[in-house]
Amino acid sequence: MEGGAYGAGKAGGAFDPHTLVRQPHTILRVVSWVFSIVVFGSIVNEGYLNTPSEGEEFCIYNRNPNACSYGVTVGVLAFLTCLLYLALDVYFPQISSVKDRKKAVLSDIGVSAFWAFLWFVGFCYLANQWQVSKPKDNPLNEGTDAARAAIAFSFFSIFTWSLSAALAVRRFKDLTFQEEYSTLFPTPAQP
Repeated sequence: MEGGAYGAGKAGGAFDPHTLVRQPHTILRVVSWVFSIVVFGSIVNEGYLNTPSEGEEFCIYNRNPNACSYGVTVGVLAFLTCLLYLALDVYFPQISSVKDRKKAVLSDIGVSAFWAFLWFVGFCYLANQWQVSKPKDNPLNEGTDAARAAIAFSFFSIFTWSLSAALAVRRFKDLTFQEEYSTLFPTPAQP
C-alpha cells in the first residue's frame, strides 16, 4: 500500500486533468452544474409572463413570485456551489494534511446533502404551484415547456446531489481507513 492518506503521498504532484475528469464526483458536479443552469435559465428566460391588459409581469407558477424567486435563487446558488466544489476537486490532490482532507470531504457531505434537500423542496414547491396554476392566466401556453423543464431538472438535481453526498461519504470512509492503517502500520524508516 502506498504511503499517505487517500492520495496524500502524491500531494504536490502535477495537476492531471484527465484523472480529474474521470472521477465520478467530478462528473456529477458538472451534471449538477448543467442542471442548475437549466433551472434558473428557463425560469429567468420564460418564467415571467404579462398580458396586454396588465402592465406588470407575473410568475408562470400560479402568479406566485416566490416560486420563481425560489427557483432562480436555488439555481444560481447551486451553480456557484458547483463551481466552488469543482475548484476544490482540482485543489484536493494538493492537500497533504489528513485533517484538511477530512474537513474538505465532510463539507462536501454536508453541502451535497443540504442541496439535495433544497432541490427536493424546490421540486415540490414548483410542481405544486404549476399544478394549481389557472389556464386563464396563460391562454396561449407561453413558457409552459420552460416551466416543465425547471420542474423536471429540479427533480433530477435531487438525485445528482444525493449521489454526490453518497460519493463523499465513500471518500470519507476511504480517508478514515487510510488514516487508521497508517497509524496502525507505520512505514519503516528508510536507512
